[in-house]
Amino acid sequence: MTPTHLLYLHGFRSSPRSFKAQRLQAWLAAHRPEVHWWCPQLPPSPRAAMALVRQGIEAWPAASSAVLGSSLGGFYATAVAQATGWPAVLLNPAVDPARDLAAYIGELTAFHDPEQHFFFRAEYVDELRDLVVPAITHPERFFAVIAKGDEVLDWREMAARYAGAQMRLLEGGDHALSDFDEHLPHILSFLRLCD
Repeated sequence: MTPTHLLYLHGFRSSPRSFKAQRLQAWLAAHRPEVHWWCPQLPPSPRAAMALVRQGIEAWPAASSAVLGSSLGGFYATAVAQATGWPAVLLNPAVDPARDLAAYIGELTAFHDPEQHFFFRAEYVDELRDLVVPAITHPERFFAVIAKGDEVLDWREMAARYAGAQMRLLEGGDHALSDFDEHLPHILSFLRLCD
């Protein structure tokens, strides 16, 4: 079914001002303005982030909602999709953020507003561990865009995690998916938002 509601979850230190989120939002505004779009600013605490998301999607229709997530947002999107049965699009998704982000405990700045500081606490690593989906059921509901050129995450780990899912494995690329416009038609096709 074509989604009537789309949730986009941004990555670590990112925001709704993410390039990918803005490109998707602009496409929807131009071509599918009836689709309800939500890209919340996620708090640094994974537990708080997921509570915000759960509250925001509580009344969404189960049969016509979908979730997209980039990097850490892809990790969150996996948890949302597993809990709801929604289709999910994952853009260079984090596989083990508890391991990877343990090195970032302390004060950090936001990518899109370097004046904005936040504190990534040690307990957030445990909160990430609590959100791990042990195994993905129904991998056909997932579509992953994975760049072998990702300078932050290991593409092999991502590809193994989403084995059985529909996958667009890029020979080069980067973590940000700077060539996002090239992948947008594939994402929209998976979500049945365009032919």
